[in-house]
Amino acid sequence: MYATRTTQFLVGLFALAGLAALAFLSLRLGQLELFAPPNYTIYANFDNVSGLKTGDNVEIAGVAVGKVLSISLKQERARVAMRIDQGVQIDEDAIAAIRTRGIIGDKYVAVSPGPSDKYLAGGGVLRQTESAFVLEEAIGQLINNMGSGGSKKQSGDKSSDGLDDSPIGADPGSAKPGPPPKK
Repeated sequence: MYATRTTQFLVGLFALAGLAALAFLSLRLGQLELFAPPNYTIYANFDNVSGLKTGDNVEIAGVAVGKVLSISLKQERARVAMRIDQGVQIDEDAIAAIRTRGIIGDKYVAVSPGPSDKYLAGGGVLRQTESAFVLEEAIGQLINNMGSGGSKKQSGDKSSDGLDDSPIGADPGSAKPGPPPKK
């Protein structure tokens, strides 16, 4: 049995549609953009960008306004280049902070507007930054403090609440009174 020309044509169209869908999904999953909107680039320097990667979002008030273009090292600090959509203005006093979506989620750069009326142009640098919170470092510091006795009370130490157990008006050098004698 031979397929008619109409059947062959429909199968060909279906195959092309499948290939187009596969290409579209590949671009979306790879976070590649064929036609990027007009934009400009700004920079921020962080002490620690742990977990942040190229392609992560830049957000203002929870709205995506750009992407992280690159992360490099400049004078022993991490320099993050961010592509910001045209029409979004970021003032000079804005604060860039690396945040985590959820407990172990993806990282993103959150930009909080400042009080300035002067806006950054392409190539501008955000001066105020907050580095990423690194859970492993926090746990390590907690364990280190507990191991060195930082939060433990040593025997013979006075109570840290500023109160002592001596009765009112008693001489601090005298011994505490005992229970009354039994009759």
